[in-house]
Amino acid sequence: MIQPLAILFITLLLGLGNCSASQTTHSTRTTPEVQESEVLQHPSPEPLHTGAAQMHRYLPLLQGKRVGLVVNQTSVIGQAHLVDSLLSRDIQVTTIFAPEHGFRGEADAGAHVKDAKDTKTGLPIISLYGKNKKPLPEQLQNVDILVFDIQDVGARFYTYISTMHYVMEACAENNKPLLVLDRPNPNGHYVDGPVLEKEHASFVGMHPIPIVHGLTVGELARMINGEKWLNGQRQCKLTVIPVANYTHKTDYTLPVRPSPNLPNAQAVTLYPSLCLFEGTNVSVGRGTETPFQVIGSPYYKHKSFSFTPVSMPGAQDPPYKGVTCYGLDLTAPAKATPFTLAYVLEMYKNSTNQEKFFNNFFEKLAGTSTLRAQIKAGKSESEIRASWQTALADYKKMRKHYLLYPDFE
Repeated sequence: MIQPLAILFITLLLGLGNCSASQTTHSTRTTPEVQESEVLQHPSPEPLHTGAAQMHRYLPLLQGKRVGLVVNQTSVIGQAHLVDSLLSRDIQVTTIFAPEHGFRGEADAGAHVKDAKDTKTGLPIISLYGKNKKPLPEQLQNVDILVFDIQDVGARFYTYISTMHYVMEACAENNKPLLVLDRPNPNGHYVDGPVLEKEHASFVGMHPIPIVHGLTVGELARMINGEKWLNGQRQCKLTVIPVANYTHKTDYTLPVRPSPNLPNAQAVTLYPSLCLFEGTNVSVGRGTETPFQVIGSPYYKHKSFSFTPVSMPGAQDPPYKGVTCYGLDLTAPAKATPFTLAYVLEMYKNSTNQEKFFNNFFEKLAGTSTLRAQIKAGKSESEIRASWQTALADYKKMRKHYLLYPDFE
């Protein structure tokens, strides 16, 4: 029987050469497939090790190369940052690329992140959030290989995966290989929600995948490549270092908060359901000690629970700052559920300002124009869910092609 660590030799199958537009035209899926016996094994009782933690698996790929890192505060090996770990092993890191929230993960959601210099190492930090979402050719001139190591939370609108898409695209266009150091998906134990329709594609939803996609970033990178979703149907030369001893049933609590307003496991669990409120007049608790664990607005009919947002790090100017919001307290772990529309339906039904409940951002988050109409028409959650099942079933079939770990079903 092949041992669990054998899955890590996917690097030998995926390769690490130059990137170019694919010349294969007979199939939509040309990413090399890993043999099922090598990857989809029975869960192992051995400790989980992230891709980054298995340095012996990828250091040979970086030695003698000029390395660019796409990283943030989650890019750690134990207590050490990946940047420091690589520099201590004489890897030539030349550039740091930072996603939304910045290199240290302190910027507000949506805040413009400026280029800077890391005070500890002196390395240049190039922002990939703002006008420059994709590494420019001149920014890659002193880079031989790019490394992506950022913790995702498994929701389509979490923008780190959009950054990964643009990094893959830049690699394909500039003949640079990409190494993805995989990490567990804390919401990777199920798939749910409407599949994004192409006309609603944006930076908060670039791919035809459901709200809860059930993939690690490594698996999603393989999907992006295999389905030829990059500009011009290009494919990046991709290498993934999988997580050792991980399955899609693994319960994983993030050791570092992935962004300022996802402070704990409760918020991460609720995030796929509550982020839809960012397209409404309902607050998700930014500016409180419990973001994405409370919801409310001045227009909710029931007054049994309230909170008042204030300015704080990570939420300098939150919605309804200084205004009392009435709504629901979801801080109790028992109230954390997989993706549900129950909260949106409840807040809409009991809003005193239904005419202005939705804003133009809602369709981008939902990925479809029908959800708003269904909610306004008074459809039940089961009726709404029925409308996206065909697309969801098709996605699940496609997803199977790109899994690196034993699945939840």
